[in-house]
Amino acid sequence: MQTPRGRRRAAGPPSAPRVVEDAAAERPRDLHRDARRRRGPFRQMTEFAAASGIGQKAGMALAATGLVLTVTVPATGPVMATDAAGSAPVAASSVTPQPQISADIGAQIDFSRSAVVTQADPDGKLKQLLSAQSAGSVTRAASAGTLAAPLASLVTASPFGYRVSPITGGSGDFHRGQDFVAQCGTSVLAAATGTVTFAGWHQFGGGNRVVIDHGNGLETTYNHLSSFNVKVGQTVSRGDVVALSGTTGASTGCHLHFEVQVNGEVVDPMGWL
Repeated sequence: MQTPRGRRRAAGPPSAPRVVEDAAAERPRDLHRDARRRRGPFRQMTEFAAASGIGQKAGMALAATGLVLTVTVPATGPVMATDAAGSAPVAASSVTPQPQISADIGAQIDFSRSAVVTQADPDGKLKQLLSAQSAGSVTRAASAGTLAAPLASLVTASPFGYRVSPITGGSGDFHRGQDFVAQCGTSVLAAATGTVTFAGWHQFGGGNRVVIDHGNGLETTYNHLSSFNVKVGQTVSRGDVVALSGTTGASTGCHLHFEVQVNGEVVDPMGWL
């Protein structure tokens, strides 16, 4: 049937009312509850130890001695201490008196620390390179910095490679070394430890010339010298004064012509300095 509002009305008999369950009624018991109650504290302790990873034997020992397992939770709050009477807790920071630090407004505070100095060993690096391979196999990246400057101050006057000849004025002149600015009489230094193999006049334009052999195909030469104070066969160390700069030989003015030779062939000295 349908009411005036369009809703349907049940035409059948009314449904039976729902039976309200009694919450106090007895429910079925847990079948395992009585079994758990019958287990003694000794067995409960051993089972707990086995489940928690302590081990059954350790659990039996704890249960036999009557020890109680406790879990310690670290405190995240400030450490508290008690006063002399032992009654009121006080903060641990207040137990030890803190010194008072004061300074003027315009005071300058300096923080000093020990200087850290790293001393390189270029002679050791050069020796290691030359002992491991021939000088001709050493790359430019590996050779950089292995030779010391032949002068206290290096100012390039004419680089290595092709240039216009300062003697003839012709182009295409190959410059075999690196020219550095140096007044006559300036100290010329050994670029590395080695043995002097030549000290005398160079007939091909080098003037007074010194050649030092550093081993394994590496040599350095110092040219246009005004004088030299070493002799053939003498061993020199890095930084030793071997000569004085000048303008002897095929030279247009006081300077130092510095060469680096690898297996008898000249290379750019700047790759080793």
